[in-house]
Amino acid sequence: MEYLKDQIGREIDISNAPQRIICTVPSLTEYLFDLGLQENIVGVTKFCIHPKSLTKKVEKIGGTKNLNLDIIKELSPDLIIANKEENNKDQILALANEFPTLITNIKNLKSSLEGLHLIAQATHRLQKGSEIINIIKEQKNLFDFKKYMDLKVAYLIWKGPYMTVGNDTFIHDILEQTGFTNAFANRERYPQISIAQLKSCNPDLIMLSSEPFPFKEEHGREISRDIDCPIILVNGEYFSWYGSRMIFAFKYIDDLRKELDNLSDK
Repeated sequence: MEYLKDQIGREIDISNAPQRIICTVPSLTEYLFDLGLQENIVGVTKFCIHPKSLTKKVEKIGGTKNLNLDIIKELSPDLIIANKEENNKDQILALANEFPTLITNIKNLKSSLEGLHLIAQATHRLQKGSEIINIIKEQKNLFDFKKYMDLKVAYLIWKGPYMTVGNDTFIHDILEQTGFTNAFANRERYPQISIAQLKSCNPDLIMLSSEPFPFKEEHGREISRDIDCPIILVNGEYFSWYGSRMIFAFKYIDDLRKELDNLSDK
């Protein structure tokens, strides 16, 4: 028997390569496909949209927070990939009692790469996983984010109420690693904030993420009635997806930093 400990300390048997894999985490579903496991993925959530050509062919098992346990049981997986934050704890632990389940716990870039390594190990794709992890590291090292001016940014992920990101989140770490200062670094998790609180933190920049709430230009105009600072829309996948999409994230953010620096010079 060969065992590994997942990111919450649970042991799972990885002696045999899994043949029927279910993933409940969109960014990790994309990673599984990039590991070359197309023939082995039997179930994904409705939010698992990348790669589109492949995920649309796979059985849908509900949403990340409301999985259809009956469908999952019918699919009889021999490995489930889950996440402590993105999934419902009771549902995942119930599934873990019946099926081998690897639970990731991602809080920053370091733990995301550790999670990718564990998944590659569990799926017997260590060589391909190592290649992807090395490419992510190389891509990050291509860019010198320290050369950009420091910007205090309020990164909004939800409206009604407004929600932002605290200091123990993956998004916070990506912001900090790319030269931004999180305006709500003194908070934890995903705090609700008012317009008054947003204004009082005096941000240099407000980012409106494309997900989970699909912010649009009109939402920025609404905020700008009360707050006088630049407000931009950003692709949330490049700040919050901690799978192989990170390969493209640092180039996207570097291009964004260049645009912001150019705007400040005008």
